[in-house]
Amino acid sequence: MNDWTSNTQPELLHIRTMTASVPNIAAAEACYADLLGYRVVESGRIDTALARRWGAPAAAGAAFCTLIPENEDDVFMRLVEAPIVPEYRPLTSFGWTAFEFIVDDVYRLADRLSASPFRHLAGPSPLQFMPSIVAMQVAGPGGECLYFTMESGDRNESILPRPSGFVGRPFIVVVAGNDFDPMLRWYVDHFRLRERPVRQSRVPVLQRAQNLATDHTVSLSAIGMAQHGNLIELDEYPTGEGLIAGPRPRLDGHLPPGNAIVSFDVSSLAPYTALAHGPAAQSDGVCYGGRPSLVLTGPAGELIELIETD
Repeated sequence: MNDWTSNTQPELLHIRTMTASVPNIAAAEACYADLLGYRVVESGRIDTALARRWGAPAAAGAAFCTLIPENEDDVFMRLVEAPIVPEYRPLTSFGWTAFEFIVDDVYRLADRLSASPFRHLAGPSPLQFMPSIVAMQVAGPGGECLYFTMESGDRNESILPRPSGFVGRPFIVVVAGNDFDPMLRWYVDHFRLRERPVRQSRVPVLQRAQNLATDHTVSLSAIGMAQHGNLIELDEYPTGEGLIAGPRPRLDGHLPPGNAIVSFDVSSLAPYTALAHGPAAQSDGVCYGGRPSLVLTGPAGELIELIETD
């Protein structure tokens, strides 16, 4: 299904790394490796300079591990150990709210995760506007929200990438804020992302998390990067009297709890230096490959890491 409403050359090339905060690195690593089939390619301690670039100096020295999906070599899941934030609840606060993975069979995955540390939130169920796409939502060991999505129709015609294994690569990252239009314009104007229609959608997993009525709709859209199937979904969370959505609770000096950082490949860092927390710098580790990166904060408080490819 091709419903692009703009035709640009996106400056975000694809998702490179998704980073989640977890309370116990060994337990979280086991969840991703044993249940999702991700392979550990690196482990260690977060470098002090990198933690400062993230604006999270307390993360310096924290244990981390980096994992990679089956049959992939350019996209990573990074887990960083951090203290629990008692006030944090998945899908109720602004910033990065979910990481979405392409899977071969979401029903088989649901069976595998049914008696596991992954906490079931919703699904599997067809999407409202694209019923051939079936999705399930869970909370991971750090409260990070994960969507697992399958194309049940013609995969040759799908907007989704093909899964490289039972659980494939991340292909959508979801960010939530309280004002949709400025958030959309920020991403489109800074990164030239391709636009799609803005829809008013009923999202049961959000309705349950935020105690909304079953007919409550949210404004959402998915905007496209350069690589096929790589998207940022923008969600507008309702706010006001009696509603619970708000800024992400966060311990001083630490990464945000749950879905913490998303890293993207870009061909050049030059257009973003004025937005960044500080100058570009090189970091060790498989996520970077010796290339320079910048960190900036998005319109809903989300941490964005840009890694230069050229």
